[in-house]
Amino acid sequence: MSALDFGFLNWGVISAFIVKGFIFSIQLTLIAMVGGIVLGTVLALMRLSGKGWLVLPAAFYVNTLRSIPLVMVILWFFLLIPMLIGRPMGAELSAIITFTVFEAAYYSEIMRAGIQSVPKGQVHAGYAVGMTYAQCMKLVVLPQAFRNMLPVLLTQTIILFQDTSLVYAIGAYDLLKGFEVAGKNFNRPVETYLVAAVVYFIICFSLSMLVRRLQKKIQIIR
Repeated sequence: MSALDFGFLNWGVISAFIVKGFIFSIQLTLIAMVGGIVLGTVLALMRLSGKGWLVLPAAFYVNTLRSIPLVMVILWFFLLIPMLIGRPMGAELSAIITFTVFEAAYYSEIMRAGIQSVPKGQVHAGYAVGMTYAQCMKLVVLPQAFRNMLPVLLTQTIILFQDTSLVYAIGAYDLLKGFEVAGKNFNRPVETYLVAAVVYFIICFSLSMLVRRLQKKIQIIR
């Protein structure tokens, strides 16, 4: 440990190498979270519709992506989509599309559980006053499902932030890549990886504590 030297990690190094990657990691997390929740909600509604032509493709989508390692999906999108569209897509855009599509499978299961947690009596009551299926979902079920599942959705988002480090496989410049580049420039890879681990821990642990506090605040006493 005496050979470690963290003196080179000053604000100049952080602003030159780390900040850019941190911004992209946050952008990727937020875009994939919003897109994943929207697409995941659609998939959840398809699986709960009871109509085979909607249930089967949604179930296939969710079960397939949940059974494949994320890094493999990242490589698929990065290598195959440019071949299909006939032009390069770029590592950053490829990562955004991949994470949105991949995380939708996980958010879908969370939303499905949240929708099923709403008592069916409330749905029947909505039908009784003349609501359609879409109105019932929009005005009665989904607001309660989001409230019930909010802590789990946020926990999945923390996992999503951790997973953004996998975009190194396609050369996207994320937070971990920033630390890696700084380590190579100053020939201190061990120090930068150690600091990167501490930064990821502080961010994710702090967010986990916030989610716990939020869960206690919004918990519905039954």
